[in-house]
Amino acid sequence: MAPTWLDQLERNLEDRLNAFLQANPDQDRLLREQHLQDRQRDLNRRRDQMQSQAKDLRRQLLSLAEQIQDWGERSRKAHAAREKELAARAERHVQTLMEQGRDLWSELETLGRDFQGLDRQISYLRQQASSQSKGRSLDEDWALFEAKQELEELRRRQGLD
Repeated sequence: MAPTWLDQLERNLEDRLNAFLQANPDQDRLLREQHLQDRQRDLNRRRDQMQSQAKDLRRQLLSLAEQIQDWGERSRKAHAAREKELAARAERHVQTLMEQGRDLWSELETLGRDFQGLDRQISYLRQQASSQSKGRSLDEDWALFEAKQELEELRRRQGLD
């Protein structure tokens, strides 16, 4: 299938961006740093969501544990009163609740593994960002970039290039 005009436009814009970044390595570095910061912010937001989800799962597990205890006690009372049918129904309900608990526990374990992986990614990005910034802030780098751009513009105007 032949490339559409949109594909050609996208390729042209990408080529122009790459040429600009090659001609302006400071801008390229700033763009990479910004990308790292955006990625880190997204991962931190996802981390917060996972923590909230884990808190909700733990709350559900505690509630389920209370229900299991309550229904276990009801089953014992029904057995003591020789209400075999009621006791059997209560025991089946306890088993259903326990299965729900196992499912929630499994979900919490999976979430914990995902959380650890996310923490490793965040740590790696922090190391990358600190090694790239070399102690300067984004604002300082941006000011340096703008100053270089203005200097180049002055040289062009003065015919020094």
